[in-house]
Amino acid sequence: MSLTANDINYVKDHIRLVDNFPKEGIKFVDITTTLKDAKAFGLTLDYMKDILKDENIDLIVGLESRGFIYGAALSAATNIGFVPIRKPGKLPAEVVSVDYDLEYGSDTIEMHKDAIKPGQKVLIVDDLLATGGTATAAAQLIKKVGGEVGAAVFFVELTTLGGRQKLENNGIKVMSMLQYDLD
Repeated sequence: MSLTANDINYVKDHIRLVDNFPKEGIKFVDITTTLKDAKAFGLTLDYMKDILKDENIDLIVGLESRGFIYGAALSAATNIGFVPIRKPGKLPAEVVSVDYDLEYGSDTIEMHKDAIKPGQKVLIVDDLLATGGTATAAAQLIKKVGGEVGAAVFFVELTTLGGRQKLENNGIKVMSMLQYDLD
């Protein structure tokens, strides 16, 4: 099922832009308003399912926390396994971790060491692509355990923050349903 321009506009009409959140000068793209509308959420999943038709994916990883929503739903809809990538201290078994830089500091993400087998092709899923730091760190985790990053898919991409270029410079195919230039 290919989405029509009307489908894309329907979803876009259900996104809320919030000025000055989480701090002054930031325009926040709130996707929670699309989640409460079953049609908008369903169309978003349809877009992501369409992408998977052309990819040979063994596993889907979702990035904490909103990537869990899309990744797990996509996993159930496509019968492809799901792996959560979490903040430190949230996973009970042995983990691998990666530290990465943020705009104002650094952070760490973790994944179970046995979550991905060597050679498995993985799709990274998240709600938003901004600077690409978290997704790049996720790709490093996947490679650390021998997995291969097949692609990364995002619901929304903030085009002016360079995330796509960062991922593509690391050899990762990037797809996004909606693009925003918030400058």
